[in-house]
Amino acid sequence: MTDPQRLADACAQTMFERDQASRRMGMNLLSAGPGRSSVSMRVREDMIQGHGTCHGGYLFALADSAFAFACNSYDEATVAIGCSIDYVAPARLDDLLTATAFEQSRSGRTGNYDVRIENQHGQLIALFHGKSYKVRGTVLAQETLDE
Repeated sequence: MTDPQRLADACAQTMFERDQASRRMGMNLLSAGPGRSSVSMRVREDMIQGHGTCHGGYLFALADSAFAFACNSYDEATVAIGCSIDYVAPARLDDLLTATAFEQSRSGRTGNYDVRIENQHGQLIALFHGKSYKVRGTVLAQETLDE
């Protein structure tokens, strides 16, 4: 597959189909491209913590999923070697959150990605930074072996 957009789409779709955790949290893969992705999640009642807002772990998971789809978009198996998140504003019950990941750098085996989480009103909820590390293998190879 030589078209970068088609490759990124195929990688993201393949990973999302395998990703039970993201799907069970109600995430939806909205889009993917070379070094980028967008994922949404509605805040459910079971995601609310003791202060009445969305638990930060769910926000982290949403951002981490967007990061994963973005950094694996080149069909090179890539994992996180470090991540951080800044919580800017609370997410509330029934908010529709969108995490958008963008590649900032990619060289050798490592990459840097930033993710913005916004609610349905475009309000910034959190900023996430992830550092990726390329390991052996590809994203799509398993699909080829299964056919």
